Amino acid sequence: MDQQLITRIVEAALLAANQPLTLAQLHGLFPLDEPAPDGSVERALEALREGCAERGVELVELASGFRFQVKADVHPWVARLWTERQTKYTRATLETLALIAYRQPITRGEIEQVRGVAVNSNIIKALEERDWIRVVGHRDVPGKPELLATTKAFLDYFGLKRLDELPPLSELKDIGELEPQLTFAADAAGDALPVGDLAMPAAPGSESMSGPPTTESGSTGAGADSAPDVADPTQPQDEATALQPERVSSEQTE
Repeated sequence: MDQQLITRIVEAALLAANQPLTLAQLHGLFPLDEPAPDGSVERALEALREGCAERGVELVELASGFRFQVKADVHPWVARLWTERQTKYTRATLETLALIAYRQPITRGEIEQVRGVAVNSNIIKALEERDWIRVVGHRDVPGKPELLATTKAFLDYFGLKRLDELPPLSELKDIGELEPQLTFAADAAGDALPVGDLAMPAAPGSESMSGPPTTESGSTGAGADSAPDVADPTQPQDEATALQPERVSSEQTE
């Protein structure tokens, strides 16, 4: 089979798919009686990647496979096609997600120990419903608490292929100086589905916290994270927030 035709087939499949496609799925496009030659699909992907150099889209490889997405430099203009408001998440939700991402697998109790406040069940439920976290096992301690970890959907959303692509904690500033360095909402890669849904790749970050276990209102006890997870619906879709966990004392850090 001609290499140019294979490249066109792969390109068409990636544009038509509503989710990333793996190498196995791309090879599956070709029948057994006329399979693609060895290495031809890989060469097609490389040719498509190089062909996007001067275009408004790029071919990226994520945890779930390959997809086209809009480039960051043209995103502000193309995003005007979408008028819906982006869901915003509370600081408590973002801190919880950051701890799961950087310390997985981790239990809810361990999250509460680091943050110093009780974790509202709605936060865990919301992250599970978004398919960003899942239960991967149970800690071998009394009560057998669930172990939480991130999913491939989490990596896809932030434009990551592997967890080791998360930014090092040492690169993040102190909490008092932290600005939205890492986009989370409409500027994250998970909204950049096949060329159409135009948000850009980014990864969540976290830094250290300190202080005695208290609620976020300043008193000891639970219920601190009971604020709604959706905030400020008047904000524009492409405005991002950042993961800004509190500080972790030296005896709590690993």
